[in-house]
Amino acid sequence: MGNKEFTKMHGLGNDFAVFDSREDTIQMEISDIKAISNRFTGVGCDQLIVIEPPHTAHSDIFMRIYNSNGSEVGACGNATRCVAAQIMNENKTNKCIIETLAGILIAEKNQDGISVNMGQVKTEWHKIPLATKANTLRLDLSIEMLSDPVCLNIGNPHTVFFVAEVTKIPLERLGPLIENHQMFPEKTNVEIVQVESTKNLTVRVWERGAGITKACGTGACAAAAAAHLLELTDRNIDVKLDGGTLGINWLENGDIIMSGPTAVSYRGYWEF
Repeated sequence: MGNKEFTKMHGLGNDFAVFDSREDTIQMEISDIKAISNRFTGVGCDQLIVIEPPHTAHSDIFMRIYNSNGSEVGACGNATRCVAAQIMNENKTNKCIIETLAGILIAEKNQDGISVNMGQVKTEWHKIPLATKANTLRLDLSIEMLSDPVCLNIGNPHTVFFVAEVTKIPLERLGPLIENHQMFPEKTNVEIVQVESTKNLTVRVWERGAGITKACGTGACAAAAAAHLLELTDRNIDVKLDGGTLGINWLENGDIIMSGPTAVSYRGYWEF
C-alpha cells in the first residue's frame, strides 16, 4: 500500500495512532496493528484507530478501534474524543456524530475540551456479558486483595473494584488475571477505584487487550456509574486517572457523558 499518513493523538496520556481510510482504503492486518502499536519499534499507542466513511446518512464518520494486541473492540471514550476533535476541526463545527461497533456516539466541544455521550450503562449480567447469571452489583469474585466488584458494560465490559488505596494494588499482576477470568467470556476491563468524596474518585485502569493505560474514558464512566450505584458518589463527578482528570455526568435518562481535553502529539507516515 505504500506510505500512509497517521496522526498521533492522546486524551490524558491514553494514546492513539489515527489513520484516515475515508478516501484511500486501508486494510489493517493484526501484524500491522501490533507493529504500529509497539512502543519500541513502532509508533507506540494503546489503541490504533481507523476512520472510515459513515455507514449511515446521519453520521459524520465510522470509527474502527483496535487494541495494541490486534483485537477489535466496540468502544473507546478517549479515542472518540480525539477523533471528534479532529473531525470538528476539519468540518469547522462544534458537534459531530461518530458510528462505532457499539453504536452511535455524539460529541461536542465545551469548556472542558470535548464531551461525548457514551450512551446507556448496562448492568444486566447477560449484557456485560458474564458467563453465568450473577449479582452484578456485588459479583461473588475474589482475587487476592480484590473482591466483590461491580460489573457493567459501557460499549465494552468493565469490572470495578473499590479499595482503600489504589497505589497499594499490584494492577500489573492482577489485571491480566481478572481480564482473562472464566467469568468473562469476552474478557473484561478492570478498574481499581478509591473514593475521595461524593464528587471525586481516583482510578487506575487495566484495559482489555492493552494493559495498564494512563487513562480510559469508558473505564472512568464505569467507575463513576459503579460508585453511584453503590450510593458512594453523586451523578456528576470528577474522575482522576494516572494521566489527568475526566468529568463524568450520569444523566437521569441513563446516558453517561464524559468530558476532557485532547491533544495532537505529531503526524507521520507508516510504510505498509
